[in-house]
Amino acid sequence: MTGQQVGVVGLGQMGFGMAATLARAGFAVQGHDINPARKPSCDEAGIAFRHDLGAVLREAEVLVVSLPYARDVEAVVTAPGGLLERHDGRVVVIDTSTSDPTTSRRLAVLLAGAGHGLLDAPVSGGPSGAASGRLTVMAGGAAEDLERVRPVLEAMAARIVHVGPSGAGNIAKLVNNLLVAAHLITTGEAMRLSEAAGLSAAEAIEVVNAATGRSAVSEAMYPRWVLPGSFNSGFSAGLMRKDVRLATGLMSEVGLDLPLSRLVDQLWREAPLPDPEDFTRMADYRRDPQSRETE
Repeated sequence: MTGQQVGVVGLGQMGFGMAATLARAGFAVQGHDINPARKPSCDEAGIAFRHDLGAVLREAEVLVVSLPYARDVEAVVTAPGGLLERHDGRVVVIDTSTSDPTTSRRLAVLLAGAGHGLLDAPVSGGPSGAASGRLTVMAGGAAEDLERVRPVLEAMAARIVHVGPSGAGNIAKLVNNLLVAAHLITTGEAMRLSEAAGLSAAEAIEVVNAATGRSAVSEAMYPRWVLPGSFNSGFSAGLMRKDVRLATGLMSEVGLDLPLSRLVDQLWREAPLPDPEDFTRMADYRRDPQSRETE
């Protein structure tokens, strides 16, 4: 499978990391991004940067997409002269974006009509996981398409979970990110309570992580990005707001009223946290600045 033509559309922190990982694994990688300033980094990583999206869509045997919104993914899938007009072999699109399951299912049907496949395959692991090939992939779509592109996925990920048909991958990712969004709030508030009562956050988080209150937020995010004040996870508050909004939209779509989830959405929407800021600041923004200085 090395040498296989893989196109990567969207070369942000996640997309570039995945593209560079695939190039190191021996795939012939073509990359496209709306920002031409990505080209020098691509050149260094062995990625053939294409200014023309159409060239990538016409030549890729496997297409990896890493874009912010479902509308961006749809624009790539339906681009004139692109995938829907190709009949030279089955192309499988691996959509690693966090999107809504309804859009994924619709695009899967559209691509199937042209003889191609779609996996909604959002990832977990952040930019460091993308750069090291240690992501977790939660894939929805046909099992035969998953097997067809398994070598590509295995180069990018330490764990691949096929969770079901089209849309299932995005459902799993939205559920996961809704929990992360809630855990950032609850962990931040718990640490604020601890500090106000006289126990530092550093001491309290050590206890939580040895007890039943632990989560990925307390075990990884809080010690790595919140306590040191680095806030450089590589994932923005705006993107997390988008994911929470998609989760609550799905909740409404299936007719559920989940009050705590709605409150999480409200708190993220109303937080004085600009969209470009790192999302881990959500665990910190309401803490007492004086208590931070004493850590």
